[in-house]
Amino acid sequence: MKSKDAKKVAKDSGEKEIKKLRQQIDALSREKDELFEKLQRVAADYANYQKRTPKQIADSVAYEKKAIIRSLLPSLDNFAHALASAQNAEAVDGVVKGVQMVFDHMLDALKGHGLEQIESVGKEFDPTIHEAVQLRAEADKPDNVVLEEFQRGYKLNGQVVRPSKVIVN
Repeated sequence: MKSKDAKKVAKDSGEKEIKKLRQQIDALSREKDELFEKLQRVAADYANYQKRTPKQIADSVAYEKKAIIRSLLPSLDNFAHALASAQNAEAVDGVVKGVQMVFDHMLDALKGHGLEQIESVGKEFDPTIHEAVQLRAEADKPDNVVLEEFQRGYKLNGQVVRPSKVIVN
């Protein structure tokens, strides 16, 4: 009899162990399925991100271009007015003032987008912001100083867009 009881206990114990293992397998299978679903969602989100990002960048660039153009349109209008006035003007001073106003307005518009002029005349020559187009010797001026600016240089947000073309002593 003991042998039957022992077999029954062993059988019950084995069945309990099998049941416990099946529950663990089921739990692990559910966890695997949940993780797989999460992975699929993350992969889909990443694919959507990859599709969306270039469009957002292009939209942002287009918006900024439009903003820059919009800020320059008044200058264009002022040039048109200056040209019309130049045809009827008896005094050159009025035309010069009009062109100066257009220049100032355009410069202000560009400054609003981060543009700054490089000041050169009287400053020491700096090859990072100046391009020497000519050398001239003037005894009353210190060496390596910018004497004249041939073409104005500009920086955009601190970075050189175009160096100043200068004449150096």
